[in-house]
Amino acid sequence: MTGAKKKKKGMLWSKMHTLQCEDIIQWCRRRLPILDWAPHYNLKENLLPDTVSGIMLAVQQVTQGLAFAVLSSVHPVFGLYGSLFPAIIYAIFGMGHHVATGTFALTSLISANAVERIVPQNIQNLTTQSNTSVLGLSDFEMQRIRVAAAVSFLGGVIQVAMFVLQLGSATFIVTEPVISAMTTGAATHVVTSQVKYLLGIKMPYISGPLGFFYIYAYVFENIKSVRLEALLLSLLSIVVLVLVKELNEQFKRKIKVVLPVDLVLIIAASFACYCTNMENTYGLEVVGHIPQGIPSPRAPPMSILSAVITEAFGVALVGYVASLALAQGSAKKFKYSIDDNQEFLAHGLSNIVSSFFFCIPSAAAMGRTAGLYSTGAKTQVACLISCIFVLIVIYAIGPLLYWLPMCVLASIIVVGLKGMLIQFRDLKKYWNVDKIDWGIWVSTYVFTICFAANVGLLFGVVCTIAIVIGRFPRAMTLSIKNMKEMEFKVKTEMESETLQQVKIISINNPLVFLNAKKFYTDLMNIIQKENACNQPLDDISKCEQNTLLNSLSNGNCNEEALQSCPNEKYSLILDCSGFTFFDYSGVSMLVELYMDCKGRNVDVLLAHCTASLIKALKYYGNLDSEKPIFFESVSAAISHIHANKNLSKFNDHSEV
Repeated sequence: MTGAKKKKKGMLWSKMHTLQCEDIIQWCRRRLPILDWAPHYNLKENLLPDTVSGIMLAVQQVTQGLAFAVLSSVHPVFGLYGSLFPAIIYAIFGMGHHVATGTFALTSLISANAVERIVPQNIQNLTTQSNTSVLGLSDFEMQRIRVAAAVSFLGGVIQVAMFVLQLGSATFIVTEPVISAMTTGAATHVVTSQVKYLLGIKMPYISGPLGFFYIYAYVFENIKSVRLEALLLSLLSIVVLVLVKELNEQFKRKIKVVLPVDLVLIIAASFACYCTNMENTYGLEVVGHIPQGIPSPRAPPMSILSAVITEAFGVALVGYVASLALAQGSAKKFKYSIDDNQEFLAHGLSNIVSSFFFCIPSAAAMGRTAGLYSTGAKTQVACLISCIFVLIVIYAIGPLLYWLPMCVLASIIVVGLKGMLIQFRDLKKYWNVDKIDWGIWVSTYVFTICFAANVGLLFGVVCTIAIVIGRFPRAMTLSIKNMKEMEFKVKTEMESETLQQVKIISINNPLVFLNAKKFYTDLMNIIQKENACNQPLDDISKCEQNTLLNSLSNGNCNEEALQSCPNEKYSLILDCSGFTFFDYSGVSMLVELYMDCKGRNVDVLLAHCTASLIKALKYYGNLDSEKPIFFESVSAAISHIHANKNLSKFNDHSEV
């Protein structure tokens, strides 16, 4: 008896031990995505494109690192460190395969507020001019980077705390118009911050409410102090960059490797400045001394964390929202999924760990991510390869950048922000799809310009929620037309090849950012049941669902009747009479559903669409113009299916 008990206890312990090991392995794979994709990395297919993309990315990382460090009011060398460590951490913990993390214009602007407030420029003469033991930099420069590192550290802690609280699921309240307006406004701020370098004038640091307008007022008041040499060199650099990048984009399918015009321009400008001694002859400002090597890690000063909490929250929220938008776009483009909460962890750890290596706050940048797209990157290995070349710059090439003119560096930054600035074109799209979203975009942009990116983001979110709360009580949740007891009988010859299954789903809620993602998920779950073929092929079922409050799995639909053979043609009719109103996010998700269904060989027909919905869908999406999609009623859509596919027969169609 005792032996049996011991044996039973041993088996139970073995099962518990196995279960715990499996749980630990699953947790590690979930929290360390690199363990999921790295073992399956295809060297033969992916290494070459990743290497090419990594080299091109390294050029962007170096130039943007130098410029964004200056934007953050710290020594340029710290931007190189900010291009190295965050990229490594994100490659381990991040889920975006084509997301380039590093220095970021928006977070640099925010951290600059803390740096200039705590260590202002006017105390430079009061501090000791002796060099410190860290890279031979002055005490003033080290005080400034410690403030920026503190902002990075506390911002990362906030992001990790949001991961622990699982707040990633709440990011749906930050809609696409709000993100677009906020990033466009922030890009406008960055361009404004580079005006002093483009024009070659000396300007004090100006920030705070309406600081954007005070900067241009100062420029116009001191227009006579503009250096013509800096202005001409800036214009020449911008023209060359725009022209060559447009040619690269136009002929990228014909040429295997695009011309790294940023690198060529840096080399040419530095060499010309060195040969002609522009710094002394024309008074052009240059990057200056770049120390070699990486200093030993040091903890950020904890004593000033309370003084930078405002900037830390701005870095945490703005950096995460901008990075998540790029990760979601990458996942959508290349057909994989990401976890919003895991992104909180990845960016939080990137900021925390990097702060110990004198790094400014980091996030993903649109220009670098778009560069990975265009150069054919396959995985995060491209970012890791770029880190190798950034290391080479830090240890070997950095001192050669001494002669790089700041006006050329500013030109590279301005042209690199093109992707954000052309989001002004979205205004026409929002006006045609939903004028309320257009108004939210404009007001969010104005608030971002007048105040700051984090203020604009907060205003956009509050404004969006308030408008939806105001619109929902007036929304009709039921269709006026009675759809019960519709019966169809068609007499045709029995041809198994032409049998088709039709599903009719009525959506009785507005389609807005609150329920758009759930609407898409629920309908795709129904379509995926197509893989089984347990049911007769002549069923037509209709299920009225509330996509905002109830999931389809909890409804009264006969789920078995929603299954079909994978070899059969499958049609989905959406009764849109319940779409009493919609926004840009809803239209975007409806078009995405249509395109995904088209790829799955599923025909989507829309019935009872309002004129405004039809106009919005036609404007937004590249819908199939060869065959009709919109129908006045469900019966008209079914008649169209009969006429084109020659269905054998239909049984009774009832609404459950």
